[in-house]
Amino acid sequence: MALKSKRIVVKVGTSTLTNEFGRSNLRRIEDLAMTLSDIQNMGHEVILVSSGAIAVGANKMRLPERPTSMRMKQAAAAVGQCENMFLYDKFFGYYDKTVAQILLNDSDIQEEEKKENLTNTFNALLENHVIPIVNENDSVSYKEIESEDRLFSDNDLLSAVVSVLTEADLLVIFSDIDGFFDKDPRLYKDAKLISQIDEIDETVYHLAGGAGSRRGTGGMRTKVKAADLATAQGIDVVITNGENPRALYDIVKGVPVGTLFKGK
Repeated sequence: MALKSKRIVVKVGTSTLTNEFGRSNLRRIEDLAMTLSDIQNMGHEVILVSSGAIAVGANKMRLPERPTSMRMKQAAAAVGQCENMFLYDKFFGYYDKTVAQILLNDSDIQEEEKKENLTNTFNALLENHVIPIVNENDSVSYKEIESEDRLFSDNDLLSAVVSVLTEADLLVIFSDIDGFFDKDPRLYKDAKLISQIDEIDETVYHLAGGAGSRRGTGGMRTKVKAADLATAQGIDVVITNGENPRALYDIVKGVPVGTLFKGK
């Protein structure tokens, strides 16, 4: 099985970027930076969609627990985004890579002029070998934090939208489990990994279930929605465990890892 993988979007969530105490998982972030830098050195173009701003910001502000009010969530997001970009700039810098920050909300995608400008920005960055790091603009966009009308659903859908917008060849979504199973592996020991899905139908959505991990807000269902959006535009999607960012080496070679959703 060979995957076309010239332009790659990689999505990492809060559960990948933080440890059990809600602090930044420095080893994981450095592993991610090294792997993405190496993959870019192989000739691929790389875009990183990164969550984690609220969780990291809450820890940085020494809040006793994850904030629940809108004003505190947005404050934590502002602090956490700064911390995340500092770490990314530091670790990518070790491998002589330049990163750029892009913060989005729904109007950036829905308004045609903004959408065109955004596409031009991505292309200019990639042409100059810069790695764009994308997140929701949580500090100003209340919809993207907790509204039922939110467009991006915990960055899973955002990563799919970015993939379509940039005409990516491959989207890799790092989860807190190994891929898509026939039942929840956290509840059933006999759950079996499904290595490839060619058609996303109601059966797949039913198997996807509900909410995600304790530190993240996105579950497998949002990842399936993201895969549905991306595969409809011909983009291959891989869902796999974020504990091992180096799995990207196998993924770009076409070695089966996690679950592959084939682009149509």
